Amino acid sequence: MEVELHPDAASELLALPPAEQTARLNAIAKLEAIGPTLGFPHTSQVQGAEVRELRARAGRSPWRAFYRQVGQVLRIGAIGPEAAVKPRLFQAAIKRAVERLKDW
Repeated sequence: MEVELHPDAASELLALPPAEQTARLNAIAKLEAIGPTLGFPHTSQVQGAEVRELRARAGRSPWRAFYRQVGQVLRIGAIGPEAAVKPRLFQAAIKRAVERLKDW
């Protein structure tokens, strides 16, 4: 299945440390290969939001990609920290993802 990154999400990805960029790209490749049936611990629904979180390293990465399926495409709207690491920044990343995906 096709996976697209919003241009701003691509910039957020490039701002991560190199090892986290690689882990995130591997997770995106897995999402592309398996599609929306990719399950826990690699993805999960974000409670109270219209997006799912993609987790690298089977959830052990401190970074998440927030995405939603639009037709036959999985669109990543934002990259942000894991909720337990930085709760406020996690919520801000979800908000950015939802807004970007709405306009995209």
